[in-house]
Amino acid sequence: MNNPAGPAQPVLRFSPTAWAKLLFLRDYGKTEVGGFGIAPRDDLLYLEDVQLVRQTCSWAHVAFDDESVADFFDQQVDAARHPEQFARVWVHTHPGDCPRPSQVDEDTFSRVFGRSAWAVMFILAYEGQTYARLRFNDGPGADLKVAVGLDYSRPFGGCDHEAWKQEYLSNVQAQQPIRITSTATEPVVESPFDEEPTDEWLDNWFDYAEDDDNVKGLH
Repeated sequence: MNNPAGPAQPVLRFSPTAWAKLLFLRDYGKTEVGGFGIAPRDDLLYLEDVQLVRQTCSWAHVAFDDESVADFFDQQVDAARHPEQFARVWVHTHPGDCPRPSQVDEDTFSRVFGRSAWAVMFILAYEGQTYARLRFNDGPGADLKVAVGLDYSRPFGGCDHEAWKQEYLSNVQAQQPIRITSTATEPVVESPFDEEPTDEWLDNWFDYAEDDDNVKGLH
């Protein structure tokens, strides 16, 4: 029987612990901060954790350290996780009140995730606004905005502020913009991040992604 309401909209769901951790990481510093969502293999849009890698951040940009990303991938594979569990949901924050992706975000999403079968860009703004988009790259491709919610149906752990603080301090290096000028539309930032990124870690990304062309668990 056809569903008159159409197919259910995908929802990116966070465990309460993962959400609390992301709020803590967002608010600990004054810059953007980014990481990867960790999901169980049978439910790829349920994030049970968010993990950082070493990064240099401004209020408008996050640059991941190539070696740290490669190490992160190795650790996840050693933990018996598959690429779709740890290398498909890009999570980052915006210090302002707008969760919409910037042009830098769009360029990064296309450049870094463009050869994956699917990927999600999730943004959490300072005042709690969210943005999530699921992109399918196979065939004609498609982009689909997804809802965001907390999921209490699975077991979850408690908060660990000290561990989250150490993860932040071990991975996040803040770098302030050189100069900010105003225009009639939005600020213009001149910073060291304006240089073309090397993205050496993309080789590791695609090495791990080669055997992951399915979307099992997306619902």
